[in-house]
Amino acid sequence: MLSVAGSLRTSVLQLPVRGVCSATFNRKSSAPGHTCTAPPSAGCPAVCCHMLPVRTLSAVRGLSNVGTLSGAGTLSGVGTLSGVGTLSGVGTLSGVRRLSGVGRLSGVGRLSGVGRLSGVGTLSGVGRLSGVGRLSGVGTLSGVRRLSGGGHDDSAGAAGWYSSLSDSAPVHLSEHFLVSVQQMSGLPWWLSIVVATLSVRTLITLPLAAYQMVIISKVEALQAEISELAKRLRYEVSVRARERGWTEKECRFQFKKNLRRIVSQLYVRDNCHPFKASVLVWVQLPLWISFSLALRNLSLDQSALHSDLAAGGALWFSDLTSPDSTWILPVCLGLINLLIVEVFSLQRVNPSRLQKTVTNFIRAFSVLMIPIAATVPSSMALYWFTSSLVGFSHNLFLRSPTIHKILKLRSHRSDSPYRDLLSAFITKYCR
Repeated sequence: MLSVAGSLRTSVLQLPVRGVCSATFNRKSSAPGHTCTAPPSAGCPAVCCHMLPVRTLSAVRGLSNVGTLSGAGTLSGVGTLSGVGTLSGVGTLSGVRRLSGVGRLSGVGRLSGVGRLSGVGTLSGVGRLSGVGRLSGVGTLSGVRRLSGGGHDDSAGAAGWYSSLSDSAPVHLSEHFLVSVQQMSGLPWWLSIVVATLSVRTLITLPLAAYQMVIISKVEALQAEISELAKRLRYEVSVRARERGWTEKECRFQFKKNLRRIVSQLYVRDNCHPFKASVLVWVQLPLWISFSLALRNLSLDQSALHSDLAAGGALWFSDLTSPDSTWILPVCLGLINLLIVEVFSLQRVNPSRLQKTVTNFIRAFSVLMIPIAATVPSSMALYWFTSSLVGFSHNLFLRSPTIHKILKLRSHRSDSPYRDLLSAFITKYCR
């Protein structure tokens, strides 16, 4: 029951609602067909509205048994909001201690500060859902761009950091890039994903991979010089130790300290600090995460793009918004990742224990990616497979002797890298 009483003003009707409240109604809302009747309360007229189009409704102690509440710009400071059949088109809904028994809650720009949200059949189209103490009994939760601050969530689980990450600027930029590629090219969605992946990996990660090779080549070329300087330094430290009576521990300390200084000077001289070789990882990993989450958002978002993605597949993965039930894409992803790991492992002649441990870990992770790829939308699995395939192709391309000459690599490279790689693979796995 909603009790209101008020006075007429020039363009709007100001109606103070029972408790301490104020509401702003359109005069058009009082048109015939929206009749409101109820017994008077507290010495003023009262109404009970089945349809209440409100511009601003605030500081209401209790609002209940409203059939439809829609078109409200701001709804705030409500103690209890319950028994509303449909609550929609509200710009901001905040400060509600308890929101329950709502059949459908949709089109809310921001929903915040709700102590308890329960018994909602469908919650959709909410721009931001934050500060909810308890979220329970929600039949369908969809189109929520950000979910944060929930004390307890019985249906959606703890979104937290994952929700924030999927709503971040890099992810939205990736979404815009993917949509732009598809719209400008006019290609089907599956081919647009392949083209976008090939473009990003060729224009961004391939130059960084080439730069990584140059840095690694310079570092390898310095090893002989570092070895000679280390021998001279060891002799100088031994001479100085006899003069000053250093202990064995002091000798090791002086040797390591001065060797680090010499090596650092060599890295500065040749502009090849090993950390620069890790730039590829720091760029490629965020790109991979951003594009993966962007495709997930596009696949799960209930919009026109969702239907386009659903019909934008090919062959056995015709629906890009659903997982690949045949497991062909996930298995192909696992195989190409394992092939990449083995090719890298063949480059190491005498790997250390740490290198063997890291290689085995990556092998296990590649196998683990198969069931993971089988549970995500096919658009994500297609992107992962395409990205791995392009990365493997780039790795083979950068082994070419012609590329080595163009990059002017200092370290010695084989003149027949592909034949050597095939021979090493056959020797290791086929004999």
